[in-house]
Amino acid sequence: MGTALKEKQEKDLQHEDLLHRYRNFSARRVLFIILGVLILFVLAAFSLTLGPADVTIAEAVNTLLGMPPSGTVDRIIWNIRVPRVLTAIVAGAGLAVTGAAMQSILRNPLGSPYTLGISQSAAFGAAFAVIILGAGTTQSTASDAVIFNNPYIISISAFIFSLITTGIILLFVRYKNASPATMLLTGVALGSLFTAGYTAMQYFASDVQLASIVFWTFGDVARASLWPEVVIMTLAVLLAFAYFFYKSWDYEVMDSGDESAKSLGVDVNRLRLHGMLLSSLVTALIISFVGIIGFVGLVVPHIVRRIIGGNERYLIPSSCIVGAILLLASDTVARTIISPIVLPVGILTSFLGAPLFIFLVIKGRDFW
Repeated sequence: MGTALKEKQEKDLQHEDLLHRYRNFSARRVLFIILGVLILFVLAAFSLTLGPADVTIAEAVNTLLGMPPSGTVDRIIWNIRVPRVLTAIVAGAGLAVTGAAMQSILRNPLGSPYTLGISQSAAFGAAFAVIILGAGTTQSTASDAVIFNNPYIISISAFIFSLITTGIILLFVRYKNASPATMLLTGVALGSLFTAGYTAMQYFASDVQLASIVFWTFGDVARASLWPEVVIMTLAVLLAFAYFFYKSWDYEVMDSGDESAKSLGVDVNRLRLHGMLLSSLVTALIISFVGIIGFVGLVVPHIVRRIIGGNERYLIPSSCIVGAILLLASDTVARTIISPIVLPVGILTSFLGAPLFIFLVIKGRDFW
């Protein structure tokens, strides 16, 4: 009896210790999310003050609160800087959460818009609109940047060709019962195909058309600077976030394998199909508005996993917040580092993302 009682007490202590550790880790995750939201708000307020025109934090806050500032400050804040800041936040959150979802759905740490060919097909769609549809006739002088005569045709074309890639991958899933590895390899092949088509378009383009194509591929959040575009992206990202968060337990179960998930009542094929469709749609929409912004969807989920673990209930909101912070910070640096010249944010995210991802690989190969 004494030995059995002692073993029971030891098990109870171990259970209490595990429970205590779990609660501490959960509190750490919640604290991470709260700190991320605070950092995002501070960064957004700071970003509103930076630019060619000097605006103080007090003026920016007064404008946002509806207090009567000067007319010039009001127009700068509401017509230029607020849409840009919101676009960076929404695009960063959308790319990060869809990247996290793709990695969970495919059970592969390399799942992202790049590896699935969505970015490459969008670039081909933009080149198609510039050269074939004539949407890229530009006015480029020594003092003016490249200006698209009809940017909406370019966005629609990029979106449509992104959906073509999405549709092909989903057909493999629906009718061939493709595995996650097959989906990933199909995306790589499609990306290579559209890259070849994009390169051919460049080869036959005129000087002005070539400049237009190259300029579009430089991801820039200022490109989606109109309120209707910001609203459309915001609604799409909120819808995606709500769905992925609602399905977070199912994704958590999928991490243990398809057979285990099916034994617990999860319809793996339908879950994978719907998740891929929504992720691809949101990614295609964002890319069609702001151009190609690399590494956000790939790197951010890995950063979050290394800090708070891979629990989907915390991973999804945390990826949104960190993605928004990363893209907003990158855009703020890009438009101030060599002011008055404004760099496209896609250049900076690629410079930052590549070495950061290599560092994560060197630091620890096991991402899951």
